[in-house]
Amino acid sequence: MDLATVIFWIFAAILVVAALMVVGLRNIVHSALALVVVFAMAAGIYVLLDAQFIAIVQILIYAGAVTILILFALMLTRIAGQPRTNPTNKLWGVAMVICALLGATIIYAATYSSHMVATTSNGSSQLPANINNVVRIGQLLYSPTTYSYVLPFEIASLVLLVAIVGAIVIGRED
Repeated sequence: MDLATVIFWIFAAILVVAALMVVGLRNIVHSALALVVVFAMAAGIYVLLDAQFIAIVQILIYAGAVTILILFALMLTRIAGQPRTNPTNKLWGVAMVICALLGATIIYAATYSSHMVATTSNGSSQLPANINNVVRIGQLLYSPTTYSYVLPFEIASLVLLVAIVGAIVIGRED
């Protein structure tokens, strides 16, 4: 077993434990902080898959912005006086059956799919060497020779700006 495989299993184990903590902890703030760990471990797995851009987006958008949004919403609801902010759900059995079926479906699809990335005899994928996906995404976004995604990218930034201004207006004390 090589180092990347060992690191993957460490990240995967921490991710699963943190995900269980997200749904199992009784304090909602602690659940939100465990969600940060889930997002960080998923970003680590993306780095192991040589998807650096997705890992960066995972950290910036999910671990940063989404978690801050969740904590901001928790602060606005003023739950400070309640000891148990995450009530127990009685449908654990149904959830376990659905999770088992979903897991079996994913394993079946990953094992028998005709769209799997084929590997060579040494275990590497058939993608060409020396491709940096961050550089390629930058070329797609800003290249004048190919279709440029600058306009949709800027529209998304305006939507995020409107969301930030809306959050400030909602959170402002009058």
